[in-house]
Amino acid sequence: MRTVIKVLWLSIVTLGVFVSLAAQQTSPLRLIQTIPIPKVAGRIDHFDVDVEGYRLFMSALGNDTLEVFDLRANKLIRTLGGLHEPQGITFVPQSNRIIVCNSSDGTCHVFDSRTFSTLKVVRFSSDADDTRYDARSRQVIVGYGDERDAGLGILDASTGNLIGTIKLPAHPESFQLEQSGSRIFVNIPEAGEVIDVVNLTDRKVIATWALGGAGANFPMALDEKDHRLFVACRRPAEMLALDTDSGKVMAHVPCAGDADDLWYDAARKRIYVSGGQGVISVIEQENADRYRGMAEIKAAPGARTSQFVPQLNHLYVAVPRHENQPAELRVYQVEP
Repeated sequence: MRTVIKVLWLSIVTLGVFVSLAAQQTSPLRLIQTIPIPKVAGRIDHFDVDVEGYRLFMSALGNDTLEVFDLRANKLIRTLGGLHEPQGITFVPQSNRIIVCNSSDGTCHVFDSRTFSTLKVVRFSSDADDTRYDARSRQVIVGYGDERDAGLGILDASTGNLIGTIKLPAHPESFQLEQSGSRIFVNIPEAGEVIDVVNLTDRKVIATWALGGAGANFPMALDEKDHRLFVACRRPAEMLALDTDSGKVMAHVPCAGDADDLWYDAARKRIYVSGGQGVISVIEQENADRYRGMAEIKAAPGARTSQFVPQLNHLYVAVPRHENQPAELRVYQVEP
């Protein structure tokens, strides 16, 4: 009898090990590297990537620095100071420029990406924030401003010169540019939980979409092929899928709280949402109107910002300093 019980117990333990291993192997994100950044204090904001040069640029907002990482060696290789609460970053491969926008003084610093020397400083009225690069026109779009003066600034990506602005009703958060058209979709939570649709060619707002009561809409991503715009809200904590033809909300999916970055993985039909709650939500797109929560990956408190690099199949997540735990950059392998 004891022998039978022992065999059963060993079988149960073995089965548990296999189940545990299977769960690890089927997780959509696998932590493969942690890069310490002990000299970085305070909040960490957005990223951009030099794919061909295997470099990642990170805005250490609370540290007033730009941090540069080598993605081959997975290590920090340079720190640039003299910034003022840096937020959005754009790397321009054609001209080897890095454009870094600052919250506290509204400036955009244009750096040479090879020497890291400052080439130009452009000043907006206040709070220069998120950025996007339009490779077709070789322009960098910058969100800026407050309730007195807010909009999208348009910079020449080669020179950094300001060549135009598009006025908005309040400060823009994340925004996405169409590749097959001229529209820009802009999150404007301070204007009453709405998205403004802007025509980049005419430089005018052409539509305003409500979110049906959801608010604090900060990050977004675009699935242009399926005509879907993904917006993560903090109130409540959910991701919305909108029809980009009508503006209608087609789906609601719970997601990480305090979301600040959202990425669409077109190859795997997945969405990754990083939030300060300390988790990364992975959402599966079954079709254009059906979505399901696939996994909640434990990260760390305050780990709100991230960068998905599809060419490397990696998701990079910033973890700010917390109590006695130094700041770090986590590298997740996207599986399978």
